[in-house]
Amino acid sequence: MLKKQYGAVSANDLDQLDLLDKEDLIKLVKSMVSGGVALSFYGKRTAKEIDKKVRPRVTRVNKSLSVGSEHEQSKNLLIEGENLQAMVTLYKYRGQVDLIVTDPPYNTGQYFRYNDKWDTDPNDPELGGLVSLEDGSRHTKWMKAMLPRLNMMRVMLKPNGVLAICIDENELFHLGMMLDEVFGEQNRIGIINWQKSYSPKNDSKHLSTATEYVLVYAKDKTLVKTGLLSRDEAMDQKYRNPDNDPDGPWKTNGDPTVATPSEKDRYAIQSPFTGALHYPGARAWSNPKKTMKSWLEAWGSKYVEKDIQDGRVKALVIKSAPIPQVMSEHNLDNNPVVTDEEIYNHEIIKKSRDQAIRVRDTEVWPILYFSGDGFGRPYIKRHLNKVKQGKVPMTYWADDDYTEPDVIGAQSWDHEESGHSQSGINELDAIVGKGHNFQTVKPLKLIKKIIQLWCPSNGLVLDPYAGSGTTGHAVLELNKETAAQRRFILIEQGSPDKGDKYARSLTQLRLKRVITGERPDEHGRLVQVAEPINAGFQFQLLTKQIDANTVLSMKKDELVDVVITSHWEDEKRANLYLQRIDKPGFEFLVGKNDLDEGYFIVWNGEDSVGQLDIDTYSKIIQEAKKAGLKPPYHVYARYEVYQAKSVNFYKIPDKILAHLGLNENNDRFNDDEGSE
Repeated sequence: MLKKQYGAVSANDLDQLDLLDKEDLIKLVKSMVSGGVALSFYGKRTAKEIDKKVRPRVTRVNKSLSVGSEHEQSKNLLIEGENLQAMVTLYKYRGQVDLIVTDPPYNTGQYFRYNDKWDTDPNDPELGGLVSLEDGSRHTKWMKAMLPRLNMMRVMLKPNGVLAICIDENELFHLGMMLDEVFGEQNRIGIINWQKSYSPKNDSKHLSTATEYVLVYAKDKTLVKTGLLSRDEAMDQKYRNPDNDPDGPWKTNGDPTVATPSEKDRYAIQSPFTGALHYPGARAWSNPKKTMKSWLEAWGSKYVEKDIQDGRVKALVIKSAPIPQVMSEHNLDNNPVVTDEEIYNHEIIKKSRDQAIRVRDTEVWPILYFSGDGFGRPYIKRHLNKVKQGKVPMTYWADDDYTEPDVIGAQSWDHEESGHSQSGINELDAIVGKGHNFQTVKPLKLIKKIIQLWCPSNGLVLDPYAGSGTTGHAVLELNKETAAQRRFILIEQGSPDKGDKYARSLTQLRLKRVITGERPDEHGRLVQVAEPINAGFQFQLLTKQIDANTVLSMKKDELVDVVITSHWEDEKRANLYLQRIDKPGFEFLVGKNDLDEGYFIVWNGEDSVGQLDIDTYSKIIQEAKKAGLKPPYHVYARYEVYQAKSVNFYKIPDKILAHLGLNENNDRFNDDEGSE
């Protein structure tokens, strides 16, 4: 494998040049000649095209594994299937995802599998064999698997969307190089270093691994807005209210200066308590002189501007008060307080001090106040209700509390969870019980922080490597805690080669119990320990590849599933929620949207698609009235021989294929980037 090239190729890499195809070699040489940086590895050109060759799949809804009302099910998806195939099938969500947060296999010799057939047929359903640490091409295989998926993730994002992808040191550098290429180095938001453990482990002869990483990239960084993390108790403790200010607590050490000096704002002010002169040092006062004067006078004395021969612009001093002698203007940047005991005891200063003490003891203090009960330096009151209600995130995320493990019970879900890897296991144990065999589970705290920062309160979160469902769990809890309305799409294949489709045995179970509030007790019995959440999700599974013949040969239930899961309209796109209607007494009605518009499929018998004519139109009108639905009526049929203004017609199979990104004319995958 050839890694990043910096104008030269190492001797060891020269032996591998024969593994590169012609186009890769040409690109590599061009980058070397131009002095640029290029990422090259065997099979890269094929990997870059794989996502365009993957065909969408038929989606089936498993009603028994879906949770919540039809309305709530329509908002969230849990998809069982291969993630590249799933993202291709989710054509209606192209360019509609706010945040992708995911945790791919780490290529540690334990989890990552690769199928060599993918190089020629990316639609092959097999997972392939486990890639061991001894496999000399293990990095190349991992990159060949990741590159097409990263391409699809980028396509799924909104223009202001963000990808946050977890990784450890095994593939950190390779993933970063691929992300620089797919998203552009200029769109890298940052690399989060989070503390996954807090005690040394015997996992290295040199350094014990205590951190992992989250690489954060934007589709277009100039459009991204990063949110604030929730304020913690330590931050709020800096705010007090010693003077019973009606505006509430305020920061008691607000700096009244700025670091960009302006000569007109670098003057002395005289303390109303001591008569001392206070200077902003090498900085400058942060507020206009007129404002500073009004704040000083609020302490009870009249202030005037006066040239005190200190080499600065006119000072703000108490009217008729004596002025301490300034020995040298050059010392004012280093020793900005000028005091004089004789000045302190002067009659005018004593009168000013009495007025200021009265204000200090009986009134709300002015914005510009003096510390040390009035005898210290000046500061600015900064009220808590006027500052950003959150904290700016840093790139290092250490855990706040490692001492108390999670316990099974209601209380473990009320307090803020610990942020290390073991807490992820504890959280999963607490909700599904032990014995799930998951050794690496991302903690809720980590994923919640990422969602808070980069997904709006009504946004859509996608996780193509859902695992145990931490991302869905985090979305559900954040919605409950903050009254948000975020939605999620989770994709998980499980380990079908081992007969373990844990998308249904683990991921679904976790999400269901988050919603129902049930948890297993110490005996494994389910008990109600939390309030149910008004939420739900639809469980979908990917089946066979789809084409025109497949659509025309579908049974009724199959076609209804495909229409409900794939339908979109230009102006609504992914914000269109279709609720399935499966009630007796309706021949054609199959669903509705949030606007109470009906969706119909015209049948000619149970398993044959019919045509829209005057008779079927009359039945559609009758069914719409019966269900309380309003036009326009969205009608799927093989042909349209009758037209009405109240009908939006969708031709089968053409429109279904178009909704899945397949070209209506040649039935090939539509890789048009214009849909982004």
